[in-house]
Amino acid sequence: MDQRISLITLGVDDLARAREFYEQGLGWVPKSAPDGVVFYQLPGIAMALFGRGDLAEDAHHPVDGRFSGITIAINQRTEADVDAVLAQAEASGATILKPAERVFWGGYSGYFADPDGHVWEVAMNPQWTINDDGTVSI
Repeated sequence: MDQRISLITLGVDDLARAREFYEQGLGWVPKSAPDGVVFYQLPGIAMALFGRGDLAEDAHHPVDGRFSGITIAINQRTEADVDAVLAQAEASGATILKPAERVFWGGYSGYFADPDGHVWEVAMNPQWTINDDGTVSI
């Protein structure tokens, strides 16, 4: 089996509000938006927004309201870029969970929760390379 992730789907409470956050707030551009779902092409991977209840039904797993222990990361090239992404997210309705700071592994990172509570890390890791196409090399 190939070692990869193809799609991350976020279950959202209000698809229109989630689209506004990602598109108006963060400047993302949808690739496709068939009825009830929206897809964003990211470097080497795709992300979808799908109604939380619809996703629970599709997965046959109830939404229990607890933090799942999963975060999504957006790596940046500089500390200033990390700060800018966190500020943009907060200005668009995200909740800052941890302001950016230098961390034990030698990088710089902070966390925000999007309007549906999905936890995102924004990080700069000096040991990783962000390629010109946006992909990350570890």
